[in-house]
Amino acid sequence: MSGLDLVIAGGTVVTAADSYGADIGIKDGRIAQIGHNLSGADRIDATGLLVLPGGIDAHVHLDQPTSDGTTMADDFASGTRSAAAGGNTTLLPFALQIRGQSLRACVEDYHRKAQGNCHTDVSFHLIVSDPTPQVLGQELPALVRDGYTSFKVFMTYDDLVLNDAQILDVFEVARRERALVMVHAEGHDAIRHLTRRLEAEGRTAPYYHGQAHAQIAEREATHRAISHAQLIDVPVVIVHVSGRDPMEQIQWARARGLKVHAETCPQYIALTAEDLRGLDMDFDGARYVCSPPPRDADSQAAIWQGLRDGTFDIFSSDHCPFRIDATGKDTPRARSSFKYVPNGIPGVETRLPILFSEGVSKGRISLQRFVALTSTNPARLYGLYPQKGSIAIGADADLTLWDPTLTRPIRQTDLNHGCDYTPYEGLQITGWPVRTLLRGHTIAQDGRPCGDPQGAHLPRGTSEAFAP
Repeated sequence: MSGLDLVIAGGTVVTAADSYGADIGIKDGRIAQIGHNLSGADRIDATGLLVLPGGIDAHVHLDQPTSDGTTMADDFASGTRSAAAGGNTTLLPFALQIRGQSLRACVEDYHRKAQGNCHTDVSFHLIVSDPTPQVLGQELPALVRDGYTSFKVFMTYDDLVLNDAQILDVFEVARRERALVMVHAEGHDAIRHLTRRLEAEGRTAPYYHGQAHAQIAEREATHRAISHAQLIDVPVVIVHVSGRDPMEQIQWARARGLKVHAETCPQYIALTAEDLRGLDMDFDGARYVCSPPPRDADSQAAIWQGLRDGTFDIFSSDHCPFRIDATGKDTPRARSSFKYVPNGIPGVETRLPILFSEGVSKGRISLQRFVALTSTNPARLYGLYPQKGSIAIGADADLTLWDPTLTRPIRQTDLNHGCDYTPYEGLQITGWPVRTLLRGHTIAQDGRPCGDPQGAHLPRGTSEAFAP
């Protein structure tokens, strides 16, 4: 083909199904040709590098309001810059409905925040916290038809939790409109009970956040979410699964033919509950507070098995960044009890390197499985495929070039997020993204974002979870 704008030459192309040596020809932001000895107006030599579909991080929190006045460390500009440096080309952040707020108004607010600031493409999930008759009967169906085809419900957090009746009502809308529901599955009442007990015993350090958010509470809520989905006959995604107990519920459901999908995250393969101890049970443990919390070595082993055997469809960051200062985690209330420490850790830039290094480089998963978990499956599950998540003729030229031999540690000083720390400081990584292209334009190189924001908001189609 003549008239190619750019050729990625000499690399090893890796998809969810295959790997092979080839050149990739790009024209007008799309993949136009895959072959050998291609020529174009510009050329990138990828000799010795892997050429992968751009990463799709399907679980990201950016510029999200909080109920206690703390400030999230990343807005759309810094968050998407960081994502690009980490090999990502598409993010799926959440538009969080504040109780009492119109869901449509919430979406419009997030569009204002994102407009002109995104270095990657974005596409919003919705968070339904106030399922009023107007929201369920008018706003949510209309938004699904406008391309917001996934939304999240919470089974915990005082300002987000839905009761069982509300969850069933939301599931009914999802089934009728063919929208995919994501579920934060932790038992609210169990967590409150354990928190009260721990505080009464004077156990208030960040470490005890992990004990309050016990895996039993995650298991129970996962089973309840699955049961509700079975009752309504709707597909669901159980997000940020932390260990063996909730995994067994998911496996039980799948063995019965239920359409239950699952996601896990870097903190569940790279951190443990011991990290929350900090330095002799001090506040340093707040750096690792997230929900669900990291578990133990057995949970890590179970997560790896699930990444290999297909229990997990996707691997996301759950990037939810707060600084370790008075704007974020380090407040007088947070010092008084773990229950006031903002839940969330940064990870959008380190998601892909951690899974590549700990998974591919150490022989735990294949290259093809890496691509499936981090790009192709998110695209399929959330209505972006085949425009995204694929290296194929006609797909967007969203590509990440990887050096599989480059070895260096994760260091806060090298990262581009708005946070002032990384929970993965010092973790030695083999295999790093060295160039990220969005629709054929370089948006990051050698760990640094480059160029002006070029990202767009993407309406999405129906999830493949609804396929027969």
